[in-house]
Amino acid sequence: MNSYIEKEKEYIFQTYKRYPISIEKGIGCRLYDFEGNSYLDFLGGIAVNALGHSHPKVLKALHEQMEKYLHISNYFYQEPQIKLAEKLTQMSPYDKVFFSNSGTEATEAALKLARLWGNKYSKSKVISFTNAFHGRSYGALSLMDKALYKENMGPFLQDINIIAYNNIEAIRANINNDTSAVILEFIQGEGGIVGVSEDFVKELFELRDKLGFIIIADEIQSGAGRTGKLFAFEHYGVKPDIITMAKGIGGGLPLGGVLTTNQIATLFGYGTHGTTYGGNALACAAGLVVLEELEAGLLHQVTENGNYLKSELIQIKELFPNHISEVRGIGFLQGLSLSFEASELVVELRNHKIIGNATSGNVLRIIPPLIVTKLEIDEFITALKQSIDIIKK
Repeated sequence: MNSYIEKEKEYIFQTYKRYPISIEKGIGCRLYDFEGNSYLDFLGGIAVNALGHSHPKVLKALHEQMEKYLHISNYFYQEPQIKLAEKLTQMSPYDKVFFSNSGTEATEAALKLARLWGNKYSKSKVISFTNAFHGRSYGALSLMDKALYKENMGPFLQDINIIAYNNIEAIRANINNDTSAVILEFIQGEGGIVGVSEDFVKELFELRDKLGFIIIADEIQSGAGRTGKLFAFEHYGVKPDIITMAKGIGGGLPLGGVLTTNQIATLFGYGTHGTTYGGNALACAAGLVVLEELEAGLLHQVTENGNYLKSELIQIKELFPNHISEVRGIGFLQGLSLSFEASELVVELRNHKIIGNATSGNVLRIIPPLIVTKLEIDEFITALKQSIDIIKK
């Protein structure tokens, strides 16, 4: 409805380049506007709607919890929190969970733990990488190098060194006995679906074992089963010290958190960190459904259908060798590196009733709900071919 678009401009900060669509409802992998148009959703709430829209098990869990209470604060023991934390530790190699509302807050908690770790062992430096995205708060921005997010907003946190991603020589030259922590995305989502190399990971973890710093894996976008494993780091056979998570873990509700070991968890004592809303009962109830579905076979489905999607994307690359340089990613965190601005393709896909997303300028980011079927993938692929054809005529 045009009235909503006009009212948004009148009443809300203009910080988002919104698609010209007013959404009325979502069901499964589809969104519906107020005019009755149906769109196949290959954005998934920016990798949030792991089980799609209006998933019956999520709605049932929310309804049951709503009849008990919505919020009581973290002064109380809460069944949904404890069940979700237990399931997370059962499905991962970690001991303790701290719940937050978002990925940004998870980053802040991890940074605090890194500083506490560093002070304990007289280490002060935190290493992060170019092209990363860790959130919008000052701590998160301090870890990032993209000018758009930071210009004229400084000063930022000290003792943070941003070095070249996937560059072995850079970590050898910059990581030393003064390094407290290194934070990285195993697949950079906002940075263009760029995966870390196995050689880089091997060198980084060898340096950790030698020098005694901690490694923080940002799994905010790549976690919650998006790559066919609970977390992307599992594809590399390593164990980071701290995991940050959010997005898909809440199944559509605001939920984030940190997973870590008993040793690191003890760095937070009573009152040293907290949150009013973090670990909200509704969000945790939805999150438990997400994990149960992943465990019940959805992880396998993501692997199978993700491989199918990749094979189809590779065929499209072969059809348009002058316009697609690379197919990136794994599972349902994939991307096409294009010879033109990806925003053009997003607009044309929308004309074909497909919701897509551009990132890093020339990359089409493909992050549908994890429940997407092969038939829906075929629908996307057909529209993608037609869209590229129209743009490049």
